Amino acid sequence: MASFPNSVNENEIGKAKFIGELLVPVAPFDQKSGRETWTVAFAPDGSYFAWSQGHRIVTLVPWSKCLKNFVGEGSTGVGPQRLSRQNSEGGTVVPVGDPREHTIDCGDIVWGLAFGSSVPEKQSRCVNIEWHRFKFGQDQLLLATGLNNGRVKIWDVYTGKLLLNLMDHTDIVRDLTFAPDGSLMLVSASRDKTLRVWDLKDDGNMVKVLRGHQNWVYCCAFSPDSSVLCSVGASKSVFLWDMDKYSLIRKLEGHHNDVVSCEFSPDGALLATASYDTRVIIWDPHVGTVLLELAHLFPPPSPIFAGGANDRWVRSVAFCHDGRHIASITDDRMVRFWTIDEKSPKAIAPLINGLCCAFSIDGSVLAAGSRDGSVHFWACPKGIASLQHLCRMALRRVMSTQQVQTLPIPPRIRSYLSYQDL
Repeated sequence: MASFPNSVNENEIGKAKFIGELLVPVAPFDQKSGRETWTVAFAPDGSYFAWSQGHRIVTLVPWSKCLKNFVGEGSTGVGPQRLSRQNSEGGTVVPVGDPREHTIDCGDIVWGLAFGSSVPEKQSRCVNIEWHRFKFGQDQLLLATGLNNGRVKIWDVYTGKLLLNLMDHTDIVRDLTFAPDGSLMLVSASRDKTLRVWDLKDDGNMVKVLRGHQNWVYCCAFSPDSSVLCSVGASKSVFLWDMDKYSLIRKLEGHHNDVVSCEFSPDGALLATASYDTRVIIWDPHVGTVLLELAHLFPPPSPIFAGGANDRWVRSVAFCHDGRHIASITDDRMVRFWTIDEKSPKAIAPLINGLCCAFSIDGSVLAAGSRDGSVHFWACPKGIASLQHLCRMALRRVMSTQQVQTLPIPPRIRSYLSYQDL
């Protein structure tokens, strides 16, 4: 049963609108582990939705068709543009019709998924390399899968062809993330306590190993400008890395249990981390301070209780692309939708055994995966962003907190631009 602050009437919290689900046929005897949907992902151009449906299988579904099946023609306005395909080995561009649904057998249990898109003008960081096996074109769309055996496999989304097989981790690859700048730099987070940086434009060359975690690494996320990487893991760890120097910037301290999920806001000014300590913390990654705590248990538990087993473990957190909404998945069988200016949920929905979540590219839909291999979809609570918020996001995309603090403006505006009013 969900619990809320004494000042909040449960009846005042909205019910999130359920719009559909993707189910996997299951035999009556097939109830063992290996069926879990550990990760879900949307392609950067909105063309595909992917999820690990268990038993080594990743399914790629055209997102526009998926939405039409759920809610009928044209009710949300979400839909990709016409796709074209370029062969990864430098072939000619071949126009294609609507994207097709297909499945990929990855050869082992899939824990992590990430889409990556190529920008030809973005040069590889490697030097003195005149020949490459792959020449990624502007229409290239890749899918990276992190496997139970420690391998990372890279696939061509349009053809389902295996392009690269990256082998260096010694334990489960728990999460993957591509740099948003189109450089095809990929970071993998593993239970072997390391993060590894791969340059796919250099045929998957491993650029760097990031060491510092003393235990499992659960999740990693790039800042929108690709300059900073956040990694989270067991033993309460939240690390920020400089991805130009591949060095540790700082450790963020505040959680009381394993930290399992993280994501930056679209403007890069905020960082959300989810932990088994029943909380989501919103940080200022530029200075390392806590701006907001989203509690999932009231009254707040003691650090001893939060640091142990409880039924409010937060499994996943996602930032909506409007910069205002956040979603969280917890073990109390609830999905919660929050806004950054409130400490209580704006909307809730039931979800049994939820594990992960992600917002669609336009922010209108939340997808959540569960232990039975299925995916459930809800409409994100609607709201019109204020002009002030839009201006703040535009400014914070290009200015750090330190730069904002030096602006010759009234303190109240400076505080608002620094998100210190949360």
